[in-house]
Amino acid sequence: MIRIFTCFYLVICPAMSLAALNYQQPVDEIRSLIEAPLAPQVRIDSRGEQLLLLYRDPYKTIAELSEPELRLGGLRVNPVTNIGSRTRYYNDLAVKRLQGESDNDTPASPVVGLPASARLAYFSWSPDERFISFTHTTDTGVEIWLLEVRSHRARRLSLGSVNANLGNPVTWSADSQSLLVTLLPANQSELIETDTAVPTGPTVSDSDGAKAQNRTYQDLLKSPADEQNFERLVRSEIYRIDLKGSSKRWLAADLYQDIEISPDGHYVLVTRIKRPFSYLVPFYRFASQTDILTQSGEVVKLLLDKPLDEVRPKGFMATTKQKRDFHWRADHAATITWVKALDGGDPAVDVDYRDEAFELSAPFTGEHRSLVKTRNRLAVIHWGSDQLAVVEDFWFDNRNTKTYAFNPSDATIPASLIFDRNYQDRYSDPGRFVESRNALNQHVLALEDGKAFLFGEGFSEKGQFPFVDQIDFVLGKRRRLYESAYTNRLERLVEGINMQKGSILVRLESPAEYPNYYLRNILSATLQPITSFANPYSALSDVHKEVITYQRDDGLSLSATLYLPAGYDPASGKKLPLLVWAYPVEYKDKNSAGQNTSNASEFNYPYYGSPIFWVTRGFAVLDDTAFPIVGEADNEPNDSFRKQLVGNAKAAIDAVDQLGYIDRKRVAVGGHSYGAFMVANLLSHSNLFAAGIARSGAYNRTLTPFGFQREERSYWDAPEVYYGMSPFMHADKMKTPLLLIHGAADNNSGTYPMQSERYFNALKGLGAPARLVILPKESHGYRGKESILHMLWEQDQWLQRYVKASP
Repeated sequence: MIRIFTCFYLVICPAMSLAALNYQQPVDEIRSLIEAPLAPQVRIDSRGEQLLLLYRDPYKTIAELSEPELRLGGLRVNPVTNIGSRTRYYNDLAVKRLQGESDNDTPASPVVGLPASARLAYFSWSPDERFISFTHTTDTGVEIWLLEVRSHRARRLSLGSVNANLGNPVTWSADSQSLLVTLLPANQSELIETDTAVPTGPTVSDSDGAKAQNRTYQDLLKSPADEQNFERLVRSEIYRIDLKGSSKRWLAADLYQDIEISPDGHYVLVTRIKRPFSYLVPFYRFASQTDILTQSGEVVKLLLDKPLDEVRPKGFMATTKQKRDFHWRADHAATITWVKALDGGDPAVDVDYRDEAFELSAPFTGEHRSLVKTRNRLAVIHWGSDQLAVVEDFWFDNRNTKTYAFNPSDATIPASLIFDRNYQDRYSDPGRFVESRNALNQHVLALEDGKAFLFGEGFSEKGQFPFVDQIDFVLGKRRRLYESAYTNRLERLVEGINMQKGSILVRLESPAEYPNYYLRNILSATLQPITSFANPYSALSDVHKEVITYQRDDGLSLSATLYLPAGYDPASGKKLPLLVWAYPVEYKDKNSAGQNTSNASEFNYPYYGSPIFWVTRGFAVLDDTAFPIVGEADNEPNDSFRKQLVGNAKAAIDAVDQLGYIDRKRVAVGGHSYGAFMVANLLSHSNLFAAGIARSGAYNRTLTPFGFQREERSYWDAPEVYYGMSPFMHADKMKTPLLLIHGAADNNSGTYPMQSERYFNALKGLGAPARLVILPKESHGYRGKESILHMLWEQDQWLQRYVKASP
């Protein structure tokens, strides 16, 4: 394997060579879109009175990505600052008071008192929504800061000894007067330099005969030194810090994984990681202990002493046989709930009910009691009242999801089945339940006379028309309260502000209109703007955009979003080169696979991985191109993966060609991750394309032997499927120019950088035209500005050379 520490190119030319190259930048048409400033992210309080605006730079720098990083147990942390090394930071804040119809004219107030060179993260509203806590990362550590929302003033609460290696280090008290914070213990041991430490013996793993068919996780522990470093980085003390900054230690040092305070504030749910650790699974499957503690830190109930969770049954629906998903019940003062698998966590076991939910109320001395059983694997419970809650479940194998209403006070009353559907069937999606804050400042079902509300995306054969429904659980009927009527804009329903008064937060956008937020009243039919962000991508405003529909050769309906360059005249007879971008999705029925979920009214947003940049370079672009892979009844989708893949591609090209826009000899295909896997297969098994771009993909499925993507079978269950789907096994068929790009620090399950390196070596050895670009420090998704600009330059050079210039 070649280790690359600067941006190296492996190039196939008449003479094969390894060449060094500095970071390059794409042409101005592309670069100006990438460098456009981002509009702020928006967060609103539950009453719709205060708007928090969070500003950040679009991308990190390669220098930031080059800061120290340790990869242990599924974590990536900066051992100097003790926070996730890939954390996204904001650098400025503003608050906007929403006062009435003139809200859009009221300027936002910059937050006063923020630190210089701010690197802010982990924003948390206090339960009473008067304050927002957040972290600031300095060169040496993490600090806790506090924003008083009404005064727009920020101040520091703690110095840089915070431990944020496992995520948000702050948990608000129920009365909003203090915070529990994870801090680094004093006098910690030094980290072991694993690259230079002298080994004391070999690393040994044993198999005792139990089947541990785990995914190919990355960043796992590999040695005793890794174990010690993991323990050192995760260990913390818990302090209680009041709003004046006074602090007192609440719990002594341990490996705290999760902290959750009861709604009434009297108890704390604490989970801590224990040895033994694992070299096969990430930290969240290590041994652990979950307890309920009092406000003073005394243990009142041991809920679970969980052993190491390395061995599970086969299948995506396999889970632990232990209790799982401990949470406080949101509509009770102090009631803990959990879920237990009734099939032992084994999807192969035939049972009437898969899961059961239980609860135990304070003071936690009595017996726990059953709440509800679900036919499939329990996904989520929406709490409402003592007499009403809603539970949702799902099952991967048949894509089924069920929704039930049940009485949490009486388990003898059978749960009422509300919805029973295929979760990939977007046309029948009833929507998501709307929540509101109760007297305990917890999120519960928004109810009116026992009826709940649903926000739906509104996909249908006629287009997308988001809606608000009210559901009567007694009658089992829904009543439509609002349906968006826009055909030239897209309305997104964000959250309910006051459902009884009809107030909801929405976002409106169009291809040339940047997404902005509004308060809509569905009762009075009023629409009040609250933001007015300008479009920073005006260069794309005049681009032609439409959703096209067409059919595959087996009659399956397909769709895609087509972009044409600004000013292009189809009547001119000029034929454009075409760039097709896609991502395959597996389905168990043709009805769901053939549904159109594209909307031509979506804003034209050129994120770093988008193909839309090339519409400015004279290309027609086909994005979100439907690539369904269908396997009905006993047939699995991947049994005919290659045939369906080529069929999808041919149908897409034929559709655009029939419109008279393109030169079908100048068509390229691109994709990221599983889309890259698609690209390599298409180039190996068809002659439809002049070139391909494959980013961060996997090309040899024998390296992911216990399943990949939505394939549950192992290599030994279906070796012909693994072999047939692996482009590496068919590298001798590759004759089309292929650009491979991969992040050197890819942490996605199954897409090790080695996948691209080995595949490129095969292509090079067989004389195929290919190029491999390894982006230093980048993960599965790319963050560094230098990397992204260079990636776009690479892609543009490839497309200009092999597609636009000549057939």
